[in-house]
Amino acid sequence: MCLGIPGKIVRWLERDGVFAQAEVEFDGVRRVVHMACVTEAEEGEFVIVHAGIAISRVDPEEAEQIFKTLAAMGDDAGWQAAESEDAEHE
Repeated sequence: MCLGIPGKIVRWLERDGVFAQAEVEFDGVRRVVHMACVTEAEEGEFVIVHAGIAISRVDPEEAEQIFKTLAAMGDDAGWQAAESEDAEHE
């Protein structure tokens, strides 16, 4: 099954059409995401990201509910910072 994960837009890197990219944060982990489908999104907003592409905007309450559901399922591997990564930054 494929799953889109909510992430918060930290900063835009490029806002021009098909080349649009932003830095998006997923529970402390930041990734560059392709943003061509949601060029109207603003910094601080949440987007649903699937396979490195933001496919839609989502409100913060819904994003939080998705995080809670994934954590309850025990399916948070790969989108949360690993303990070893956290220890490196301390």
